[in-house]
Amino acid sequence: MKLVVQRVKNTRLEVDGKVISEIEKGLAIYVGVAVGDGEKEADRLAEKVVKLRVFEDENGKMNLSVTDIGGEILAISQFTLLADVSHGNRPGFSGAERPERANELYEYFCRKVASLGVTVKKGVFGADMQIYQHNDGPVTIIYDNV
Repeated sequence: MKLVVQRVKNTRLEVDGKVISEIEKGLAIYVGVAVGDGEKEADRLAEKVVKLRVFEDENGKMNLSVTDIGGEILAISQFTLLADVSHGNRPGFSGAERPERANELYEYFCRKVASLGVTVKKGVFGADMQIYQHNDGPVTIIYDNV
């Protein structure tokens, strides 16, 4: 799995002009599922992002997690994170998991994060989503099967 985690002041996700999900202060997490990924990878990454200390404490140090600040997570499925751009100019996506299995693991990841005490809102798997994001910092962390 590959995650791109961004600290946000707010994020809104729309499909066909309709607001599907919206969060205030928290994390926007783009989730890419690779061929061969399973629940073990999803569990490990869910635990990591919930504990990720990227919010400032009273001393201005990045020392607080999304849980500590009572923030939310907007999880967005994004197979393009698995793009292979090593040959030519057109990305290849053979490293991305089949849509059915990718959706299962994306949903599993969201449930796991929620089970750890964080409110999780989602995008629409496979939809053409419009995302309006107000980054905070910016702070961007990439997890790639750690």
